[in-house]
Order: sequence, then structure tokens, then C-alpha cells
Amino acid sequence: MDPLTHALAGATVAWAVRGQTSGRRALLVGAAAGLLPDLDVLIRSASDPLLAIEHHRGFTHSLLFVPAGGALTALLLRGRILAGILAYLSHPLLDAATTYGTQLFWPFSRLRVGLDIISIIDPLFTLIVLAGCIAAFRNRPRLVYAALALTVVWLTLGYVQRERAFAAQARLAASRGERIDRAAVFPTIGNTIVWRSLYATNGTVRMDRIRVPWRGEAEWAPGPALPLALGSGRDFTRFAWFSDGWVARPPDDATLIGDARYSLYANRYVPVWGIRLQPTRWVNRSRERKVSAAEVWREITGRNFP
Repeated sequence: MDPLTHALAGATVAWAVRGQTSGRRALLVGAAAGLLPDLDVLIRSASDPLLAIEHHRGFTHSLLFVPAGGALTALLLRGRILAGILAYLSHPLLDAATTYGTQLFWPFSRLRVGLDIISIIDPLFTLIVLAGCIAAFRNRPRLVYAALALTVVWLTLGYVQRERAFAAQARLAASRGERIDRAAVFPTIGNTIVWRSLYATNGTVRMDRIRVPWRGEAEWAPGPALPLALGSGRDFTRFAWFSDGWVARPPDDATLIGDARYSLYANRYVPVWGIRLQPTRWVNRSRERKVSAAEVWREITGRNFP
């Protein structure tokens, strides 16, 4: 998730654990512990453009590393160790709830855990932890605990919505007479109503949008169908691992191998990031990703769906 949300969540968790005895220092310790795991973004190499994606959300996000990271933060800021550890833990757990993938079980497994129940940027979730942080600052413990309980409710709703999106995806594939070989659904920016749907069938990946209102029937907007990219070699394998196997070339650029989980546009496939080979180059278009609030609202309300 975004750094602001991590800091607010860590601060709220730390205060809930030790705020009655540590006061506002718990907020400082929690915010720092909530941010510390992302120091792995400093791991990069000019000669190896894939080193950064290989290690981001890696060992610093591992459950094994949590006690050391949390205790270190608490000791440096003269806070309570338990508060630091639990605030630090909030970071990898929240990241694992998103799509990008988090190596929770490093070094025993390189599995990238991504539960796909909340968007990497979710303003409502951020507002909940902000409210919890403000309540902690004002020494209102009941409101702090209520905010944390509400975060659990919100994540649970994301899980329910994800399962409903999967069910709608299965109906969509059946209506096309297609067998699903592998499938995933991802919440789109800022909501759990509109989902990006991917499923593989006979070497092709179908990219659709599925709208799952909190009440009522799901509907969908069809998207492109493209061949799954095949390749070999160390760098292709590393990128495919990072992308959880969802790799496809955009129709207008056969030299680019893109992460099909993310696209700059809702109705066509323009990968946010990808690689070019021989030599390997990392392509990042995230700064071109200008999400219009009006467009997001039209999708949420269903006006962009048939």
C-alpha cells in the first residue's frame, strides 16, 4: 500500500497496544515501524534493472524479519518493543492483502502472497486509519479500537467482493464457451466494486472489467484477448515470477513484455510496466497513469458498463 497508509496504520496499531502507557511516543514508533519495511526500495543496480523488483517486498517484508525490524525501530526511538513489532507486522500483512505480491515466507519460500482484496491505493481505508490515528492523538481508546475493527470489516468486505467477482468471471467464461485454465481478479484503484478480470484459456489471456455492486447483480465490460507471452532465459523468468505468470505483449509493441495485471487504460491493454530484452531494460510508465476521479466514479456507478 502507499506510504501514508502504512504510517497511519502502524501508528494506530502501536498506540492501541501501548498508547495508554507510552502516550504519543507510541504514534511515532508505530509510524516509523510501519514505514521501515519499504527501505528495500534502496536495493537497486544500474547493471541489473530487475534487481529492484526482485527484492522489493522481499526479506524486509518477511514474517521472519518482523521481530528484528520492529524491535530495532522501538530501540532507536526509545519506544516499547511490542508496539514496534506489531506496527512493523501491519506493513507486510497489508501489502499481502493487495495484488503486487509479498514474500511473507522468505527465506523458506519465494512465493509472492497477494490476496487481491484491497487496492494498493484505497482512500476509504486510509481515512479509517487516519481517524484511528487522530483518536489516538486525542487519547480516545474506544475510537482507536473501533477504527481498527472497521479496517478488519473493510478487508473482509474486500474478500467477499473478490469471491463475487470470481463467480461473475466464471459465468462470463461459460457464456463464451471457454474453459478457465487459470484466473485472477484484482480490485481497481480506490474501490472494491470494479475489478480487473484475467483468465487464461488455451494460451490466451482474457482481460475484462467486472462490476460487482454491494447489492445487485454483477455486470461486465469485455476487454482484449491476447496470447500469453512465452519466453526463456533468466530475465524473462524473473519478470514472469514477479508478474505471477501474467505476462503479455501489448498489440502495438511486440518488443515489450508487460505485466498484464496492470494497465494504463480500462478498455485496452497498455502495461504500466514491463521489460525489453537483449539487453534487458525495465520500462516503467507509472507516471503516465493519470486516473481520472470522474472516470473511476462512472465505472463504480456503472455508467461505463453495457
